[in-house]
Amino acid sequence: MDTSTIHDRESFIHFVQELRNNFLQDGEQWENKTLDQFLEALAAYAEDIQGYYDNMTPSVNADIPGWKVFADMLMGASMYE
Repeated sequence: MDTSTIHDRESFIHFVQELRNNFLQDGEQWENKTLDQFLEALAAYAEDIQGYYDNMTPSVNADIPGWKVFADMLMGASMYE
């Protein structure tokens, strides 16, 4: 799923709905399948996300919250080990 088009609340809501549908259809591919695992990964990914941005999108500052940053954290938590 692409988070590059997330720029407002409405696009974030649509993303979360797509993320949920992805889990329902292909949840076995997710690294973190339980709420406990997902929340643990979400916290860890939120801590490490600036490193991801520094390597992939240097202009993004994770300390400035935005809908895309939230979406990236949720997406990352689905696969973060």
